[in-house]
Amino acid sequence: MSDPANEQNGDSFDPAIVEVLLVLQQAGIENSATPWSLPKIAKRAQLPMSVLRRVLTQLQSAGLADVSVEEDGRGHASLTQEGAALAAQLFSDPA
Repeated sequence: MSDPANEQNGDSFDPAIVEVLLVLQQAGIENSATPWSLPKIAKRAQLPMSVLRRVLTQLQSAGLADVSVEEDGRGHASLTQEGAALAAQLFSDPA
């Protein structure tokens, strides 16, 4: 699996990607039946919509997120099984 957040130094995640992964993980925990809307994700991640859409495109390309955008611009996103596994690994309690 390739690292969608690979920065120039090759070993750290883009903070926006980390934040979106965390928010999508929370969405899956709180309400696994219905994906959260893009505005709700943007608000929770404290990111502009343009940054959120860029990050979601990267996550979707890497197979880590399912993103659906309607013709009117409304959309939803959730983690795939791979994305959920990565988020669990990244945000697990190291204790």
